[in-house]
Amino acid sequence: MNLALRDVRHNLGRFLLTCLGLSLLLGVVLSMIGIYRGLVDEALTLARAPGADLWVVESGTRGPFAESSRIPGDERDSVARLAGVAEAGSLTFQSVETAHRGRTLRLYVVGHELNRPGAPARIVAGRPITRAHYEMVADRRSGLDLGERLRLGRNDFTVVGLTDGLVASGGDPVVFLTLADSQRLQFDLDPPAARRERARGSGPAGTDIVNAVVARVLPGVPVQEVADTAARWKHLSALTQGQQEALLLQSVVEKARRQIGLFTTILLAVSAVVIALILYTLTMDKVKEIATLKLIGAPDRTIVGLIVHQALAMGVIGWSVGTVLILLVKDHFPRRVVLTPEDALMLGAAVLIICVAASGLGVRLALKVDPATALGG
Repeated sequence: MNLALRDVRHNLGRFLLTCLGLSLLLGVVLSMIGIYRGLVDEALTLARAPGADLWVVESGTRGPFAESSRIPGDERDSVARLAGVAEAGSLTFQSVETAHRGRTLRLYVVGHELNRPGAPARIVAGRPITRAHYEMVADRRSGLDLGERLRLGRNDFTVVGLTDGLVASGGDPVVFLTLADSQRLQFDLDPPAARRERARGSGPAGTDIVNAVVARVLPGVPVQEVADTAARWKHLSALTQGQQEALLLQSVVEKARRQIGLFTTILLAVSAVVIALILYTLTMDKVKEIATLKLIGAPDRTIVGLIVHQALAMGVIGWSVGTVLILLVKDHFPRRVVLTPEDALMLGAAVLIICVAASGLGVRLALKVDPATALGG
């Protein structure tokens, strides 16, 4: 006879309601883990999009994602001539806002050179940019459709291709322009500002500025050696792809990781307290039943098993329902939520440990029950 199962049947409504509340709490815990995974994935997606081995940036900076970097556009030719470099391309990065369909659309614009590293590696619909001006490849999260026209700055751009899952670390969808178009968007002054600068006698500033030069290295050539060679120029710094990703995570994701980790720990602690209080309450409700079991000679392990089995049942049901709920709604989150089987299993193991530990309060109460209580009024 399974005493835990019989007791659950006797208090089925309260038990199921408790499991539902616990499942919602564990679902939030799992979603926080998925949100962190999504932050990391989004942060690295853009850095990995060019398929580069080497990033050349302004001296003293840590790359275009962690901080501002501005170098002359002709540095691309210098990098391309380095021994071991197969090809190189210039890139610009900037955030823009524009009005579209009656709403404000925020985008992360990447400018790249045609037929050089930096273009999106995978286009899910349409085609890559083939014209030198006024064409765009946008991510699906922007809400833009093929053939649609979008005004950026003083020019209209036509969407000729779509990517999927390319967003900046801030969550803004990425759009790709040619390098010349992106530089014009970044540096060209509005007509009133341009007239004011001419009235002041200031000539037009040079616009052949890029944020980084990316390079692909020939097979068999050590990337770090090429990076060391590029870094000998005092006005440039060079980072391997691995170093760029590590810096990106440290500078952009680190604080979010700590905050999400702290919040997840607090939620797990709250879950443990909730389970402990519920089991304690359930144990108090059946003090006479436990006393009767002791009076008829039931061993302590039977009584302990009654409470521990209920705790494990609540944990398993809460974890299972919470996982299913998050899997059903994760695609509706405004930011990407990445759930892996390993994370779900680790959370399940942690929940089982928490349930066993939380049952100690109820077990302690049950073992202190006097068998004479069963004979009371």
